[in-house]
Amino acid sequence: MLNNFLYVFLGGGIGSAVRFGIAMLMVNYYRGSFPIATLISNTLSCFFLGLTVFLMGEKLNSDLPIRFLIITGFCGGFSTFSAFSYETVEMIKGGYNLYAALNILLSILVCFGIMSIFIRSNA
Repeated sequence: MLNNFLYVFLGGGIGSAVRFGIAMLMVNYYRGSFPIATLISNTLSCFFLGLTVFLMGEKLNSDLPIRFLIITGFCGGFSTFSAFSYETVEMIKGGYNLYAALNILLSILVCFGIMSIFIRSNA
């Protein structure tokens, strides 16, 4: 139990640091109003989660450390639904309704699309 907690802690820290790195890159290279850093982080997190599920398959039903390290820890720290929600509400408040709708649509379509590809491939 304690080991699994440490795997989640380690993976979450790494995921959060990678998300922060993407945000810093976007501050330097992107000046638009669309929250591209959050979309990139959530998309890559779904990709890594889907890839892990695809590669590990049924083994993930056990208490393998990789499950806690990658799925719960890394992907949990890397993806950010709260930031997605906050940024979308801020766009609506600022009158950027089209960007808000685009953010919702892209986030759902891309992330669900990635997950469905890996889940279908693993069936």
